Amino acid sequence: MTNILIKTLSILALMTATSTYAQEKIMVDQKASYIEIIAAENQGSKLAQFLTNAAPLVKQTEPETNLWFALQASDDKHAIFDIFLDEDARNTHYSGAVANALKENASKLVKGGWLNGVVDNINNSTVLSANQPSDLYSATTATYIKLTAAQGQSEELAALLTAAGQIVSETEPKTLFWVALQLDSQNFAIYDIFADETGRTAHFAGQVAGLLKEKAATLVQGGWDDGVVANISNYKILAIN
Repeated sequence: MTNILIKTLSILALMTATSTYAQEKIMVDQKASYIEIIAAENQGSKLAQFLTNAAPLVKQTEPETNLWFALQASDDKHAIFDIFLDEDARNTHYSGAVANALKENASKLVKGGWLNGVVDNINNSTVLSANQPSDLYSATTATYIKLTAAQGQSEELAALLTAAGQIVSETEPKTLFWVALQLDSQNFAIYDIFADETGRTAHFAGQVAGLLKEKAATLVQGGWDDGVVANISNYKILAIN
């Protein structure tokens, strides 16, 4: 067993059996999606408004979409992040009212239209680990980070990310939600939301970020700078369901 797996299991062993059991059950194996959307020219404000208005519709029509976030990084760059009960719920979402409305308006609002600007940018994943969401509607900012495991290091990176949810829960009160995701055999991601910028700053100075930084040269393709930091996308939260 590698050193990183030993270390992460040791961290988990410090937690009580009850809290560990509860943590392991939070959203694990549920499905998630992340879609980066670039606004068509001069359509940034209209796309942002469309995404903001979509949140109530998700709530009204998609009971198995557990979480849905509309995000904005700049005037042009936007994103949707959501978590579903299972694969059927994700498929229902993609054929639902919000998806159909976006499809109908994509030619005007989205650079590349529906197929090139939305469908081609869908990143589906499975939840590895999460902390218990808290005070979601007070969150103002979010981060999405895609990680590609170094050759032969996928299991070790997955083990680190699986252990990290409990650490975040125990040590980061301003990280209101944190989830680790597996896209495929080599690609992973982290999505998290914060009460404010001080919460994000505390997170990147915290235990999980420190552990990932320490091990990134071995576990992550590109190491810390090119494999982690370069892949950070920071967002303002427009709406949450």
